[in-house]
Amino acid sequence: MGCGGLEILSDRIGAGLWAAGLPRALRELLLVRAQASSGFFSGAQAVCQDAVVTQQLLQEGFHRELLLQVELGATREDLGRCTVAARTRLPPGIYVDPYELASLQRHNFTKALVIPDAVDVEAPEYLASDLVVLLYMTPDPRCSGCFTATLPVHGRYHRPAENNGTALVALKSPEILICCCDNHLSTECWKPSDVEAACLGRSSHPCQWYSVKHKPVSEELIMQIPVGLRQHRFLVCVTTLLATVLCSSMILAAACRYGHSPLQTCSEQKYRSMK
Repeated sequence: MGCGGLEILSDRIGAGLWAAGLPRALRELLLVRAQASSGFFSGAQAVCQDAVVTQQLLQEGFHRELLLQVELGATREDLGRCTVAARTRLPPGIYVDPYELASLQRHNFTKALVIPDAVDVEAPEYLASDLVVLLYMTPDPRCSGCFTATLPVHGRYHRPAENNGTALVALKSPEILICCCDNHLSTECWKPSDVEAACLGRSSHPCQWYSVKHKPVSEELIMQIPVGLRQHRFLVCVTTLLATVLCSSMILAAACRYGHSPLQTCSEQKYRSMK
């Protein structure tokens, strides 16, 4: 209900109380209570509004940062001490480093759960599988009812391409979740979620999460990952072989010149044992 609707409702209530012939003090008290109730219903409607979700990729190349921003249709007073999180699915072409996440969590830079928790960071794109990340979000001080979170993501190695030197990986819009373990906020507008995780900083036991209806600014985000070209395969193989032979020869020459040869050491030990 907008501000104009609240004013009309307040005028009608006041006129009805005056027509009832009640004392002025009692009329003012009842009018204040009616206005407070109208504000409560307005806040409840605000909670039911669709959230606005935006996501963007920062930096370039293989190592990027996924920035998520959520604007809920409710104020911080309406949400109380609720926890907001984003559940995003990473395709096989992108992964998160669990060791990097553990380091960031120790320094309170981010908080996230990765499913499955065992991630093969060396696997190429065609041998990897999807990852699900539950990313806890923090309030944005620049906006009331806004939350933000940053997740470091990395591109996997792809098969060489035919013509274009980039691989396109699509990131779908995340699912916005909210839990209010110690808050009596109405959950009529939300659907229960199957997420089993604790509310951040509230309890160590899993609580009921709810899926918030939202409007994504864009349905998917495209990440461009540099890849090689198939027509360069022979050149790359020959260059790699020559570089390997050259480096191995330099290491062997340095070992023979400045160190002891393993064959010479073995022959000396055998000669000494015969004495």
